Amino acid sequence: MKSDIVIVGGGIVGAATAYALARTRPELRVLLAEKEDGLARHQTGHNSGVIHSGVYYRPGSLKARFATEGARRMAEFCVEHGLPHEPTGKVIVATESAELPRLHALHDRGRQNGIPVRLIDELRDCEPHVAGLRALFVPTAGICDFGAITETYAKLAADGGTEVWTSAEVTAIDRRGDGVAVTTRRGDVEARCVVTCAGLHGDTVAALAGQPPASRVVPFRGEYFQLAPGREDLVRGLVYPVPDPRFPFLGVHLTRMIAGGVHAGPNAVLAPRREGYTWWPVDPADTARLLRYPGFWALARRHWRQGAAEVWRSMSRRAFARSVARLVPEITADDLEPSPPGVRAQALLPDGGLADDFVIEESERAVHVLNAPSPAATASLPIGEEIARRVAARFPP
Repeated sequence: MKSDIVIVGGGIVGAATAYALARTRPELRVLLAEKEDGLARHQTGHNSGVIHSGVYYRPGSLKARFATEGARRMAEFCVEHGLPHEPTGKVIVATESAELPRLHALHDRGRQNGIPVRLIDELRDCEPHVAGLRALFVPTAGICDFGAITETYAKLAADGGTEVWTSAEVTAIDRRGDGVAVTTRRGDVEARCVVTCAGLHGDTVAALAGQPPASRVVPFRGEYFQLAPGREDLVRGLVYPVPDPRFPFLGVHLTRMIAGGVHAGPNAVLAPRREGYTWWPVDPADTARLLRYPGFWALARRHWRQGAAEVWRSMSRRAFARSVARLVPEITADDLEPSPPGVRAQALLPDGGLADDFVIEESERAVHVLNAPSPAATASLPIGEEIARRVAARFPP
């Protein structure tokens, strides 16, 4: 089979890229190849469905620009296509005085990013059961169904001529003349350019295309609970703590889900394999690859105390409940029921730092998405358009 562009990965970023190409360059032949038997089976289909506003991210960064734009456009897309969406808004709550300077800094950052945030001293009107000294209200946050959105992107792309293959794991990418030969479990494809949006396998798929990245994907499992029936009314929308800038994650929070119920979490523990939704089995190859990487040991030295606390919270429901109760004191361990986990693909740099922004790199025959964790789902429309722009530049009209 011949194609102009092969997109590897059928999560929300890959599907958004196909959709953008179908809209802007419909004359190009595009194939979207996904290794699972359906789309959105990993990061996209295992998240809380939160539309992030962009308030956390460094002004001028890709995350700030794309999340701010993406939040608005995601809400519009859901309305246009009749997809479930609710503009809940979000409160970021300072529960102790030491967090107030960080809360005020978030207020300033949100303003710099063009978000209509406001500080509130009285939570009773919006979240009666939440305890805090002060909070930041973010009206542009909301909830949706990213799996349904991915399917819609793919359908719209297919309507525009994109071919979508599932059960089509890519096993080799080789140079062939002025293009590439992509080997999948459904057949071989000759293409002029390949786009890799492989999420948890992003670094290894990029390496197949001859561009081993300096970073490595580290899989972090996010473990969730949900509030027991009869306790969901303790939370009206989205309730987050003030994030600690020393750590890469937002902390345990409470999110009302688009399908109903309230999730609490996640904590973040190192997963035993790329798709490590459970503690067992361990993938020896993944583990060995990580242990050989200098960045892992630098990360471990820097964050071992926080890592140990996350593991303890993973093992102890009471410890997890204490983190939740900082925000909603009425919640106890008896109010929490297990909920399915997710796994986040996070790029780890050689110095032990975690890539703070989206990372998109190019080579002669390829465009590689090497870091696209949250808020990538929110930002998927502008991310897909950015990738499509870079790819289309290789094909003059």
